[in-house]
Amino acid sequence: MSIKVTSVSKAYNSQKALHQVSFSADKGQIIGFLGPNGAGKSTMMKILTGFIKPTDGEVLVDEIDVLQNPLQAQKVIGYLPEHNPLYADMYVREYLQFHASIFKVDKSQIEICIEKVGLTSEAHKKINQLSKGYQQRVGLAAAILHNPKVLILDEPTTGLDPNQLVEIRELIKELGKDKTVLFSTHIMQEVEAVCDRVIIIKKGEILIDKKLGELKENNQQVIEVTFNYKIEEQFINKLPNVVSYKNNNDTTWYITFKSEEDMRSIVFDFAQENGLKILSLNAQNKNLETLFREVTI
Repeated sequence: MSIKVTSVSKAYNSQKALHQVSFSADKGQIIGFLGPNGAGKSTMMKILTGFIKPTDGEVLVDEIDVLQNPLQAQKVIGYLPEHNPLYADMYVREYLQFHASIFKVDKSQIEICIEKVGLTSEAHKKINQLSKGYQQRVGLAAAILHNPKVLILDEPTTGLDPNQLVEIRELIKELGKDKTVLFSTHIMQEVEAVCDRVIIIKKGEILIDKKLGELKENNQQVIEVTFNYKIEEQFINKLPNVVSYKNNNDTTWYITFKSEEDMRSIVFDFAQENGLKILSLNAQNKNLETLFREVTI
């Protein structure tokens, strides 16, 4: 098992950033680590990489106790932080040579990594001459330079244009064949295109940990409906095929149905039968984005 997190909590004074978080991951898995801002994603990643210590819990990476042996654990981890910390006055190859010396990596790996992340045409430049997208590639090259078993990427596609997104997406998929990849992003399409598993975290607690296929194979649809006045949830329970529901404000409901039938007509009939007016009515198949909104709003 490449990653094993057991009952990890982290508190900053009285504020809890993480609470009893547990999950594990095996080689060959690409996991999307999702959550709204402030959910605890970056905190968890920093704990995994040994940059900060948890208040409680245990973290193993490649069976190495990160809390007891952080330097040993970091040898098997590649990490790209959210705010990519680069030495901007260095040349690209100079920066990667610096990283190679830290990890005692054969410098022949530098050119291999440069080619892998698509930096060949820019490798002769100083880092401060590069666009944000290419700077992100430098950080990714540094993260994979020592051929780590576990790759942790915090917002790895920040600043990339659509063509670069496709290239980095394919690279992550390729790396995921023989590594464990855990990456955080706000772009749901990236997760659906790359990941085979999703973890959603909110307020320091895991809400969902499932394979992506399990989330797609459920024939679910979400109806967003706004009535002309507030109704109680027992009325929503009268609707057929309801899986879950959430009241976004006094008059708007997000209702999840499991049915192949378009449930908008059912909701419309329900409103008429109960003397309600519908101010807006929208439906969509339940994809990762709608699931994310449903559980994190």
